[in-house]
Amino acid sequence: MDGLLLIDKPGGMTSHDVVARARRLLRIRQIGHAGTLDPMATGLLTLCVGHAVRLSEYLLGKDKTYTGRIKLGERTSTDDAEGEIIERRDARVTPEDLARVTPAFIGDILQTPPQYSAIQVQGRRAYKLARQGEQVALPPRPVTIHELTLTPVIEQPASPFVHEIELRVTCSAGAYIRALARDIGEALGCGAHLTALRRVRSGPFTLADALTLE
Repeated sequence: MDGLLLIDKPGGMTSHDVVARARRLLRIRQIGHAGTLDPMATGLLTLCVGHAVRLSEYLLGKDKTYTGRIKLGERTSTDDAEGEIIERRDARVTPEDLARVTPAFIGDILQTPPQYSAIQVQGRRAYKLARQGEQVALPPRPVTIHELTLTPVIEQPASPFVHEIELRVTCSAGAYIRALARDIGEALGCGAHLTALRRVRSGPFTLADALTLE
């Protein structure tokens, strides 16, 4: 069997877990994926099966689209809900504030990766160093945000302030949505972290064409 297999990854599994499950189900060892999703994240994971593993390098560089949710007023060690809360601030953010900061994150920007990332630092993964309590200086990297929509979640109609944001973003390969959430929070002056993430498109493929593992 050779080809591409589109999977709707469930939350709580690593991308490697999905590959391992597919290897068992298909009884094929030669399977890879074209773009990691964090365990918390769900959505489109492109698997390359058999001779199609040669396509993974090509597919890794394609643009991707995500939807997600950001919680304002709290920073975490991992920049998402899986980390420990390291700071709380009063979030007095209005919809007008969201409209004001959004343009700064569209286009070619420099983004500092999260401390908990798979980036190599002197031969060691950054997340392994972070787990040992070591803070490493990760240099900013150029990424491109093609489209970004920030929509306030209105849970208390009487309140003028926003505490959660729904996000939709189309970005270049290599962009961290966790880092984007963190930086949006800093631009708003209250801190933030990512609480949900779903990949809905990767290159020419969309979630509508994906299968569940079941």
